[in-house]
Amino acid sequence: MEVGFFFWPYDTALIRSMAEAADAFGYDMVGIADTPGNAMDPWVATTLLAAAARRARVAVCVTNLVTRHPAVSAASAASLELLAPGRVVLGIGVGHSGTKNLGMASLPAGQLGEGVTFIRELLRGRAATYRGGTAHLPWVKHRSPVFLAASHPASLRAAGAAADGAFINYGLGADNVRESEGAVAQAASEAGRGPDDVEIWQIAGMDCNEDGDAARRKIGAILAFVAAYVVGGGDPARRGVPPEHREPLRELRRRYSTRPSDADAALVAELGLFDYLARRLAVCGTPEECLAQVRAAQEAGVRRLMFSVSLAIDPVRAVRLFGEKVLPALRTRLA
Repeated sequence: MEVGFFFWPYDTALIRSMAEAADAFGYDMVGIADTPGNAMDPWVATTLLAAAARRARVAVCVTNLVTRHPAVSAASAASLELLAPGRVVLGIGVGHSGTKNLGMASLPAGQLGEGVTFIRELLRGRAATYRGGTAHLPWVKHRSPVFLAASHPASLRAAGAAADGAFINYGLGADNVRESEGAVAQAASEAGRGPDDVEIWQIAGMDCNEDGDAARRKIGAILAFVAAYVVGGGDPARRGVPPEHREPLRELRRRYSTRPSDADAALVAELGLFDYLARRLAVCGTPEECLAQVRAAQEAGVRRLMFSVSLAIDPVRAVRLFGEKVLPALRTRLA
């Protein structure tokens, strides 16, 4: 299993600490989220991260095609590639906090493929046209892969049809993995692509702490943030949500914030959603508990895990403790 993590970059010291942890413990990928108002500019932060992390792949995980024109994001990724050759991943999504925090509508998922195809052409050094405008990056030295963040049927299909990879945020249960990865695989096949043409990473919230109860209390905020768009939007029944949780999830979507706080964690508990959401969307608790949960994800078919650690009690400590206590056990088992 490959394992990575991404985070909201609150300051430069945090970026350096995360880069050091990524390399020290052998994480495969480390990423920066684009979340205006919640953290630093993602491209400044990712540049600092790429300079500090010498081994791990570096991802923007993820930006969107609304607040940043796709040609601008393509040029930014190509520029970063000059700093970290062969290690850059550009993640694109419809936008969540990245658009909502600015009062802008997210891009319809059905339009993702058009933007991703445009970016991939630019990163090949070819001229490409997008909505009436033409761009060209003739100075590109190496083509960075373009991933799509996907949690809904349309974005999963777009990832399979057009992207190099997918950051899937849908759930770690066997049914969740089978449904989400199956949608990507089917779309890839229909587009004439092979099963290995789309590199899939499953996303989950993570907080690893010696005090497992404290980790569980804290992770409620990210569960609210993620669940509101993963399983709480549209019709929850179509996203594998049991009947007893559907109306509470609709209420969660009405009341949560894209600037997460303790109030969101309390909301998850108030609505009786914590146990269900934690099982589906998170790895949390003591190192021993985290190891058991990741092994369960492996048994469910997960091959690559990308953890969101922004709202852990101590993000650096969570990454280091997981790296020290959990990763070696996983890799020894695989060996």
